[in-house]
Amino acid sequence: MVWRLSGGKITPTESAAEIERRTLIAHAQTPVAGGHHRIAVMSLKGGVGKTTTTAALGNTLASLRGDRVIAIDANPDRGTLGLKVVPETAATIRTMLAEAPRIMRYSDARAFTSQSPARLEILASDTDPAISEAFDADDYRTIAGLIERYYSICITDCGTGLLHGAMGATLELADQIVLVTLVAVDGANSAAATLDWLNAHGYSALADNAIVVLNAVEPKSDVNLEVLEQHFTSRCRAVVRVPYDPHLREGAEVDLTRMRPATRGAYLRLAAAAGQAFGLRPARSR
Repeated sequence: MVWRLSGGKITPTESAAEIERRTLIAHAQTPVAGGHHRIAVMSLKGGVGKTTTTAALGNTLASLRGDRVIAIDANPDRGTLGLKVVPETAATIRTMLAEAPRIMRYSDARAFTSQSPARLEILASDTDPAISEAFDADDYRTIAGLIERYYSICITDCGTGLLHGAMGATLELADQIVLVTLVAVDGANSAAATLDWLNAHGYSALADNAIVVLNAVEPKSDVNLEVLEQHFTSRCRAVVRVPYDPHLREGAEVDLTRMRPATRGAYLRLAAAAGQAFGLRPARSR
């Protein structure tokens, strides 16, 4: 408006918020070194928003990037990641596993996924525990190998806990982890215990490079948020606060356009923090 009213004589400079947003987007758009990057979203405690975080992070990255982003449900039992997108297929991760030898190109893999409006693809698991089969380490390695061929970024929604079958392979293959917790003493203790476990079992690099998400932060809390954030900042690469959002509380499809601006901004910061690791080549061979 200033530019128009001045007849093009005055060009206002960008605000600090605009510069920050542009910088965050650039980080989220970092090209993936080596062609593929794996993010594991974890929580030792259930009910903290791990699956929602997986979907929201994936949608944010997919909306900003030109390459393919997929989120997969690696829960060993009943997973709910498939509920975060309008289903386009009844296929599941178990179906893809059975058809693995016949998947030869991207269109074959796409037949097993559902895509959100933001272009995130989701590979669901069985939601009925009566028909679901255990998903173990070998199964995860097979799926991960398929995904690597056709997608630049894979975000894995891990099962709760650290000792189930698929978790060992998930951690072995992960390039970075996102650790989700609520702003509560028990949740924070569980997140800290997860970092302790990772350090004690040979995954100290993942722990040091982790991003901790303080999820569903209310305007007022009995927990000292500053102290909690400082604790995790001293142990991890980044800490991101995600505010409480009524849309995410619904537990249904995750739609970026229905989130509050502050929530979308928080997930942009999370995507940018994750993106800062995309340009690093994995030390291990795949």
